[in-house]
Formats: sequence, C-alpha cells, structure tokens
Amino acid sequence: MENFTIIMEFFFMDFSSNKELQVLHGVLILLIYVAALMGNLLTFTAIVTDPHLHSPMYFFLSNLSLLDVGCISVTVPKSIVNSLTGNKSISLLGCAAQIFFIIFFAATEFALLVSMSYDRYVAICHPLHYGITMSSLHCLWAAIGSWVSGLIYSTFHTGNMFRLPFSGSNMIHQFFCDIPYILKVSSSEVRDSEYILLVTSSILLLSCFGFLIISYTYIFSTIFKMPSKQGRHKALMTCSPQLIILLMFLLGIMITAFCPISDASPVQNFLVSMTYTILPQFMNPIIYSLRNTKIKVAVGRILKTAFFPKKGLSII
Repeated sequence: MENFTIIMEFFFMDFSSNKELQVLHGVLILLIYVAALMGNLLTFTAIVTDPHLHSPMYFFLSNLSLLDVGCISVTVPKSIVNSLTGNKSISLLGCAAQIFFIIFFAATEFALLVSMSYDRYVAICHPLHYGITMSSLHCLWAAIGSWVSGLIYSTFHTGNMFRLPFSGSNMIHQFFCDIPYILKVSSSEVRDSEYILLVTSSILLLSCFGFLIISYTYIFSTIFKMPSKQGRHKALMTCSPQLIILLMFLLGIMITAFCPISDASPVQNFLVSMTYTILPQFMNPIIYSLRNTKIKVAVGRILKTAFFPKKGLSII
C-alpha cells in the first residue's frame, strides 16, 4: 500500500511574500468588511424599526441583509487575522464549518431571490391580488422555506465532502476553504459522488432559474405597457435593485464554476474570490440605499438618533 498522510489541517496561501503588502491586504479587507457589516446591519435595523417599511418587499430585503452579514463573516474575518498575524492554518473542523456556511448562505440567498422575484411579479402584474397572495403568513413561510432549503442543501454537500479522510497536499491556494480546492485534495470517490449531487441539484437550480427568467419577462412586459411614465419609473425603481443583485449573484456563480483553479497567482485567486465572497455583500446595501428613498430616510433617521440624540429629542 502507498504511504499517505491523513490531513487534519489546511494551510492557506500568502497574498504576498512581502510582510508590508500582506498587512496592507489585511487592513484593506478589514475596512471593506466593516463597511459591508455597517451597510447591511443599518439596512436591517431600518426595516425592522420603521413601520413604513413593514411590507413583503422589505421583509425579504431584511432577510437578504442578514444573509449578507452571515456570508461575509464566514471567510473574511479568518482571512484578515491570517494576513495580519501571518498564521495560515485552519483545522479540518474549521474548514468543514466554512464550507457548510458558504453553501448554506449561498443556497438560502438564491431561494430568497426567487421569492423576491415572485413578490415583484405579483406586485406589478397582479396588483389587485397582492394583499392576499403576499400576506404576512405567506411571506413568513417563503422565508422559512428559503432558510430550511439552504440548510438541507448545505448538509448534503458538506457531509459528502467530509465523509472520507483527505490525503495528499494540504495546501489550499486560496484565502479560505473554497469548494473546488477542497475537492481537488479529496478522494476520487468523494469527487464522483459530489459531481452526481451537483448534476442532480442543477436540475432544481435550472428550474428556479427558468422561473426567474419567466417572472422578470412578465414584469418588464407589464411595465413597458403601462400608460403612465411615472408609473413605469416607479415600477422599475422597485424591481431593478433586486434584478441587479440577482445578476451579481449569478455572475459570482459563473465565475466560481468556470474560472480555472490557479496554483501560481495569489492576486488572481483573490480577485476571483472577491466577486462572490465580498463584492455582492458590500454592494447590496449600496444598491438599495441609493435607489430607495424610504430606506435612505430610515437610515438617516437612525444615524441622526445615534450621533445627535439631543437634537433629535429637541425636535420631538
């Protein structure tokens, strides 16, 4: 039998051999991480505390903000600590946790985006039935279904990838436990069963993707038939942020699936990973806050209360 070492921990790559550049990389990612956290938490707080935002669209958006906070917190803090301290290792259990939560938040977000597209479809194409179709109970069940489906999907994939010991190289040429790099050092049996799971789940994902295309086709067809220019503009303003977020999400999936794994270019790996681990979570609150007056007003009220409490009280 061949000699092999069972892997109990993995080692990430260095962004640069230069210590100063490594620290600068960690500081820049820290700033982006803090900005993304603040943006998403402010959006969530504004929706929860403002009665004017207690509607199905903003309810789904608050869930999306929580997902973005969780998604960016899975990998980025560990990457920041590694860059600032020079420690590149992660335990097998920690790697499994990263994989689980990456898949969990990604699958839940996709399911939630499907629910959000249906919400906009009913609101624009069937506005008279909106109150009945998108009731509070229906929205709650749609959100619960999104979170539960993400949990089940993640459990299957993570359990399959970590059911057998890893052997070979324990060097991951990435800044976190990315799925393609983990499969690269897993056994052939795990890779084969994972590909079968991916093909099987792709049927469901393609069905959801087809539903999204049909929904937005009906949405834009209805919008362009509206006689009022003001009505068309208002309808576009309510659905375009969700469409932009959906396109960014799909772009991240495509980059993950089709970009080749590089063992030699840390900068390339970092830029590729940013498109689906940092950029969407950083941009989502910006997209909504810049295009939604109600959220801007609610966030401004929160900031005014936090930084100028006495002035706020005197106005009241």
